[in-house]
Amino acid sequence: MKPKTIIGLVVLVGFTALLLTSFGSEVGGYMSFAEAQDTGTKAHVVGHWVEDQGYGYDREANVFSFTMRDEQGVTRRVAYPKPKPANFEEAEKLVLEGQFNGEVFVADNILMKCPSKYNDTRALENAQPASY
Repeated sequence: MKPKTIIGLVVLVGFTALLLTSFGSEVGGYMSFAEAQDTGTKAHVVGHWVEDQGYGYDREANVFSFTMRDEQGVTRRVAYPKPKPANFEEAEKLVLEGQFNGEVFVADNILMKCPSKYNDTRALENAQPASY
């Protein structure tokens, strides 16, 4: 093998190792609340806002808080150190990125899956077949 090829491979392996060690443990995969609490690492948790528990915003601390039920049915209190996201109430699902601090899940980011006007079943039911 040529020396340039060997140096290129060593650099590529080193760069890959650096990426994996730097970002590999930054955010884990999708987990339930129980898994995220057990691991103690950053995680993505998918769930639904528990509407009957309401939500609140503390202006002095700049913390938006609410209760979320994950896909396994476990509910936990969530603290988000930012104002309430737009369209929070309309979201079909929430994806939280963060980790536990005691019994509270502290979310760094909230991603919302909102209903799509393109998936409206009423529009599909009333649609007329095309004539060619």
